Amino acid sequence: MNAHSERKTAAPMAWHPFQVIKRLMPRGLYGRSLIIIVAPMVLLQFVVTYVFLERHWQLVTQRLSAKTVAEVALILAEFEENQSPQQAAKIAARVNAHIGLPVAFLDGEVLPETPSSSGSLLDESLNDELRLRIARPFWINTSQYDKYVDIRIAYNGGVMRVLTPASHVYASNWHIFLVWMFGTSVVLIIVAIVFLRNQIRPIERLAEAATSFGMGRDVPSFRPQGAAEVRSAAQAFLDMRARIQRQIEQRTAMLAGVSHDLRTPLTRFKLQLAMLGEGPEIEELRADIAEMERMLEDYLAFARGHQGETSEETDLAELIEEVRGDAQRKGHELRLELHGDLVLPLRRHAFKRCLTNIVDNACRHAAHVWVTAIRDSDEAGDGGGIDIIVDDDGVGIPDEQLEEVFRPFYRLDAARNLEDGGSGLGLAIARDIARGHGGDILLARSPMGGLRAVIHVPV
Repeated sequence: MNAHSERKTAAPMAWHPFQVIKRLMPRGLYGRSLIIIVAPMVLLQFVVTYVFLERHWQLVTQRLSAKTVAEVALILAEFEENQSPQQAAKIAARVNAHIGLPVAFLDGEVLPETPSSSGSLLDESLNDELRLRIARPFWINTSQYDKYVDIRIAYNGGVMRVLTPASHVYASNWHIFLVWMFGTSVVLIIVAIVFLRNQIRPIERLAEAATSFGMGRDVPSFRPQGAAEVRSAAQAFLDMRARIQRQIEQRTAMLAGVSHDLRTPLTRFKLQLAMLGEGPEIEELRADIAEMERMLEDYLAFARGHQGETSEETDLAELIEEVRGDAQRKGHELRLELHGDLVLPLRRHAFKRCLTNIVDNACRHAAHVWVTAIRDSDEAGDGGGIDIIVDDDGVGIPDEQLEEVFRPFYRLDAARNLEDGGSGLGLAIARDIARGHGGDILLARSPMGGLRAVIHVPV
């Protein structure tokens, strides 16, 4: 079990539309800003399309239909004044030449038995106008021909058939309107994407700089860019970073002085003991001085933290091998399993101290220690990370104290004391270094029977 990947299981939530919308919304500022711009534009296009196509197109179609039916009514009235073949041919030729309407007078014909076209805007408009202007049976077909509308009207002894061009009855250039509307929308969306990309990029750079600084990595090329608010936030970050660095430098200088002042009397003690000769009491005093030196080193290391060292590309495989060599020189044996690419920016010496503290604790209280390093997959889109898992077969520690042992100067009263003979700062220093690299250290029960320590470092 990987302690870093453990998550608490949330109770099932009741379905709510706002929760669904929240889950579907993009997480990034760029995606949300783009939706804020594009969504009203798309909504406006739908409204304009409805108003224009449903209202304006309806009005245009009604007027064109009324004009066409008026022409048909005039033709029929002129024919009925003299219903002869000569009059029919004369009217048909004249109408076709001047109006562009193919007309035929079919004596002896009847209207088709099939139902007249109905349902569309054009059908309804033609039906209304024909009932209003021509009080005769009629039949229309708007779907049989692509470029014509078939209108047939019954008269005494036959049927007048008119094939009116479709462009005379309804507006046929609606697609031009849609193309212009779609084209302008695409242009506006492209402009919005480019503009937002340029506005979001400085925010992303600020986030990257803050993340890198939190991981102990310097970003010398970062400078304020973008809008005034973003520049203000970036400048505030730079001022904060400068203040933190000055504070660290002052603390480091102070600790260097404290270290020098404390080491001087310890050195005098060691010289005086060397002049006293040998004896059990002298050996005890020497052991006490050595213990004081180790405690002093731990105190200074904890106070100094992981600062004072720049990050560099480090191969964790080589670093773990060095820690293994140090453990072997102390008489311990480590079993290693290294998987994947383990190169990442680290403060090398500080991180080696972190690994050494964890491994030494495991070796001190267990017969066997296993160290596994593996690179996480980038499933969450955050760049992934590297897990260093240290397992042992010791007695472990109680579950309720897995977090307590990271407190400075905390000592266990159980059979396994992770800081036996130390200052109680080993794990605190290790976690401080891990968090200084943007990661963390978690403890859990090991499948080997003892303790599992997982050092997670983001890449």
